[in-house]
Amino acid sequence: MVYVFLVLGFVLLIKGADFFVDGSSSAAKLLKIPTIIIGLTVVAFGTSMPEASVSVTAALKGQNGLAVSNVLGSNIFNLLIVLGFSSVIRPLKASPTVLKKEFPFSILITAVLALLCTGLSFGGLFDGTGSFHLDRIDGLALLVLFLVFLVSQVRGALKARTDESGEDYETMSPLKSVLLVLVGLAGIILGGDLVVDSACEIALQYGLSQSFIGLTIVAMGTSLPELVTSMVAAQKGENDLALGNVVGSNIFNILLILGMSAAISPITVDGEAIFDMLLLIVMSGIAYVFTRSKGVLSKKEGFVFLLMYAIYFVYIYLR
Repeated sequence: MVYVFLVLGFVLLIKGADFFVDGSSSAAKLLKIPTIIIGLTVVAFGTSMPEASVSVTAALKGQNGLAVSNVLGSNIFNLLIVLGFSSVIRPLKASPTVLKKEFPFSILITAVLALLCTGLSFGGLFDGTGSFHLDRIDGLALLVLFLVFLVSQVRGALKARTDESGEDYETMSPLKSVLLVLVGLAGIILGGDLVVDSACEIALQYGLSQSFIGLTIVAMGTSLPELVTSMVAAQKGENDLALGNVVGSNIFNILLILGMSAAISPITVDGEAIFDMLLLIVMSGIAYVFTRSKGVLSKKEGFVFLLMYAIYFVYIYLR
């Protein structure tokens, strides 16, 4: 029965995120906000809602190992699988704005997260004596960075606001948009609760750690909205939305989700999670170099990303 609840939770998360994205995107279109801003903010926030629901619920229940591994696993999945599959479908041309600002910022905040968790005591990481944590002050610092990012995006949206309508989003009535947002949020919250409870019970049954469950099953499940959104956007040629969704979601996951989780309840972070953060920085750097070198993420590079994820999955399974 626990597996039924897990699947039901994922269905509620994905459909809830779908409704939330549709309603939010329609509202953004009514406000004449351009595609890249929608991808980096509205859609990124909507597709990050499953991660937010799972991680915050885990924090409230004191299961913080799941909160951290879910965010790190989702970010790695977004970077390698979502971008990988999207670029295999159609090479992704990167927006100059994303390459100059948001992509480097996503790498920077991952480094900041590692520094906050370790307190610069990386020596303890290698000899196994280190004690790593993300306390409430660290969580508030991440939330402040999130507000800075959000204000920057809103200012950019207002500056780029235009009467031109070149986006493919369906425009619904204001009432229908609001209703979809509310129904979507309800599905996301209930689904997140079911996923956390079911995943933790499965982990106990098989003697698996919360960290492994969070990095694999939960991370993949909560990242399905990003995968579907970016692949559909890639098929439609909406490169700004596909890439902006992934970069924006990764920024939201670290700053908003871990920020909220740590502010609710201080998080103890194990050494394996610190290694995952360092791996995420390296992987993000490789993705940035690939994308910036030609301004396009090619199909060949997409296959490289998929191979990198396969190697990473084997690594976390064996460790």
